[in-house]
Amino acid sequence: MQKTLNVLMLSAGLLTAPLVMASTDTPTETLYQQHCASCHGSDRLGGMGPALLPENLSRLKQSQAEAAIREGRPATQMLGFADTLSDESITALADYIYQPPAQEPAWDKREIVGSHLLPHPSGSLPDTPAYSADMMNLFLVVEIGDHHVTLLDGDSMEPIHRFASRYALHGGPKYSPDGRYVYFGSRDGWITKYDLYNLKVVAEVRSGINMRNIAVSADGKHVLAANYLPHTLVLFDADNLDLLEIIPVENDAGESSRVSAVYAAPPRNSFIAALKDIPQAWEITVENNQARLRKMQTDTWLDDFFFDPDYEHLIGAARDGKHGLVINLDTGETTAELPLPGMPHLGSGITWDYNGSRVMATPHFRTGAVSIIDMDSWKVIKTLETAGPGFFMRSHENSRYAWVDVFFGPNKDKVHVIDKQTLEIVKTLQPEPGKVAAHVEFDREGKKLLLSIWDEDGAVIVYDADTLEEEKRIPMNKPSGKYNVWNKINYEEGTSH
Repeated sequence: MQKTLNVLMLSAGLLTAPLVMASTDTPTETLYQQHCASCHGSDRLGGMGPALLPENLSRLKQSQAEAAIREGRPATQMLGFADTLSDESITALADYIYQPPAQEPAWDKREIVGSHLLPHPSGSLPDTPAYSADMMNLFLVVEIGDHHVTLLDGDSMEPIHRFASRYALHGGPKYSPDGRYVYFGSRDGWITKYDLYNLKVVAEVRSGINMRNIAVSADGKHVLAANYLPHTLVLFDADNLDLLEIIPVENDAGESSRVSAVYAAPPRNSFIAALKDIPQAWEITVENNQARLRKMQTDTWLDDFFFDPDYEHLIGAARDGKHGLVINLDTGETTAELPLPGMPHLGSGITWDYNGSRVMATPHFRTGAVSIIDMDSWKVIKTLETAGPGFFMRSHENSRYAWVDVFFGPNKDKVHVIDKQTLEIVKTLQPEPGKVAAHVEFDREGKKLLLSIWDEDGAVIVYDADTLEEEKRIPMNKPSGKYNVWNKINYEEGTSH
């Protein structure tokens, strides 16, 4: 921001006049251009700093935005403006960035291609790891407190490397099929390809202004980005993140939609996307670097979704938050409706074998419950009452237990352990009273697991998966998701896909 430039110029002796308090009658847009545009872009689409548009700020309260303007953000280049701007000006700026721009911003081929960064083209770096570790038992831990990622050795549970990420990573990172590369997606639309062998960013591109998530094809050749703004799916070549195709997301009548989510469906050699504003799900198959679309009409708008193990069915959460739908991906027909009040978080659903049949389980955003569903009859066979609404649920094929947090509400510092054969909560842990405990990920063998203390003065806690005893704590800055290479590339039944 301009204040940062002024400070640098002062220190260099290039600016001698003192910084003055901005007048409260300065038009807000002028205030923005003077103090914010150098980092966040004159059009608010982002630059060194994130985009400042209502859609991109949806998870930040306006009071929090005011505090960030006034006090700055630790461990970032965002300095506070309390000594430069009046309280009225700070409030006006916060009001301004929560208003939509006069014209909807565009992000098309010119902008995407212009954003492309390629510091290390495919094939230019060594093909052997620069360090010694089981490359299949690595974890990536996303630290949202200061926008970094820690690479963790899953055998020793010791950090190997820590590197800066783009602002506000969203959706789980996706690995290449061999586990060498990881692809991150940010809410601001940036896709980052990172080489885990050489510990370097090798390519970046910005697919949109507000992105939901990304998916990597089963063969590792393509990356597909799902955008909220603009209403597009964007296809890239996975090697260097070269743009292949921009797919407008609209129905036959020309009505457009945000994309709720997109995931790879490996047995089908395709991607599946659910639309947020049009009652459709799409299957996208890539042939000769071009997308072929198959549009399936659904009975309602879908939010997040989940697959059965054979990828024959999509299980989607209806946007009304009161039920789920089961869609046969071969026919496109809705085959069952699930009574799931409380907004199920199906993107966090897991499955396991129970009494000779396959069941799936999901926490709920708005209700303190876990629903367990028979995947043959599509009946809810049990609803477990929990200490509050949950966000994440995890397990492992080799573990007897499933873990679920109670992320929302007064008991957010607790986590439940469920016996997958008795379908009962057998233990409730409170690892750090008063601090959110959330998101479990197992190692490749299912012997150890990691749990986040979701706080700037937080940690990743290592547990023994059998005894449920804590083994160690690794200090981290608001660690959120943790992602094991083996579990992700093998689509382990206890982790998100």
